[in-house]
Amino acid sequence: MDKLTRIASFSVNHDLIDEGIYISRIDGDVTTYDLRTRKPNAGEYMDNLTMHSVEHMAATYIRNSKIGERVVYFGPMGCQTGFYLLVRDSNNAETLEVLLDVLRRIAYESDAMVGNTREECGNYKNLSIDAARQECKRYLEVLLSRENDFKYRTESEHEG
Repeated sequence: MDKLTRIASFSVNHDLIDEGIYISRIDGDVTTYDLRTRKPNAGEYMDNLTMHSVEHMAATYIRNSKIGERVVYFGPMGCQTGFYLLVRDSNNAETLEVLLDVLRRIAYESDAMVGNTREECGNYKNLSIDAARQECKRYLEVLLSRENDFKYRTESEHEG
């Protein structure tokens, strides 16, 4: 078998990643944001109900925001520690502003789950507005409690 090129997301030391927002990669005009809601490899992961519920709510709200037409993708990470948000022609400050607004709306204003019918979803019974609210509130508090410079920490920064 040919030697495979290591993808960018596997080149980051996940033991150094904290909850936060990071730029995972930039491909042309598309920025991939790493929305890390949980610390990797720390033993606390999102269950499928939570990931699925946040995906429905956040994907809908962010696509209905002022950056909605530039959103390429929003979805969960397989490792159950966050989500990816891909935005075309992104401005980091604007993207963070929209994300904070989306999280606030889900955590404090939403009273109904979107896309929760059999016709709209292939696993429509596995959704919970309460799970989405709780996770979004938790992540919102993380983002509001720190400086968000969009950069992963390095080994030397971790030690210092």
